[in-house]
Amino acid sequence: MSGSRKAVNPLQPSKPPQKRTSSLSEKEREGTLLNGRLRYTQFRQGYRTGLEPVLMAAAIPARGGETILEAGCGAGAGLLCLAARVPGVSGIGLEADADTAELAAHNFLNNPFPDSRTRLSIVQAILPTIPSSLRAKAPTANGRFHHVMANPPWHSVHGTPSPDDRRRLALSAENDDPQAWIRALTRWVLPGGTLTFIISSAIADRACQTLLENGCGSLQLYPFWPKPGREAKLVLIQAIHGGKGIFRLRPGLVLHEEDGRFTDATERVLRLGEALPGS
Repeated sequence: MSGSRKAVNPLQPSKPPQKRTSSLSEKEREGTLLNGRLRYTQFRQGYRTGLEPVLMAAAIPARGGETILEAGCGAGAGLLCLAARVPGVSGIGLEADADTAELAAHNFLNNPFPDSRTRLSIVQAILPTIPSSLRAKAPTANGRFHHVMANPPWHSVHGTPSPDDRRRLALSAENDDPQAWIRALTRWVLPGGTLTFIISSAIADRACQTLLENGCGSLQLYPFWPKPGREAKLVLIQAIHGGKGIFRLRPGLVLHEEDGRFTDATERVLRLGEALPGS
């Protein structure tokens, strides 16, 4: 995830991320996702992909032929994992940092999917501002998506900043207002479509209120427990645009055993690419 107001070496709006013609640079390292099913290149230092995009992708109730928008997609882990689980989805990622956007484009090209409907692409954008040109790129006629997902930056810029520019961009919200992302993204989902966010539990109340104030309902909150009996620091919030259902608190997922190993349920998501249990 990245996308605060200050981009590192931003692309001009008229220039989409370019296909790379060279091999990996010394600043990059090739790895994998989903136990080797996906090839995944990311930077050796600075911001590196965590569990959040993989867990978030596992919660999206998408079907083949549907469309997904991910804001702050980083190097593309979330969209890649979703496309691996649900054949035939079409996704667009928004990313502020030009070099990271180029890396995402490389990762999308480096993972051909057997279903010809599967299409993943990247657009450079500095959230919460979303370029109006995205409407023309959106797969649906009205320029909206069936599902929207994001892991917004939520660390306050008043704290100790990371010395790495790219990591600082990914984690810190310049205006200390992740709700701005939520407000912006509610305008890009189809009626009846879902919005999914992984955020700090400390701002979950504000996130839920922002969704309700912007025409979304049927809220569900899904906690991620670090270990049994520990307080959840991260939660997943999912809403339906125009939803009228009651608020639901899901059982959530315990990520680690007491000895630090991933739980079996977490392993099935991270390595086998299964849907989030109980989502």
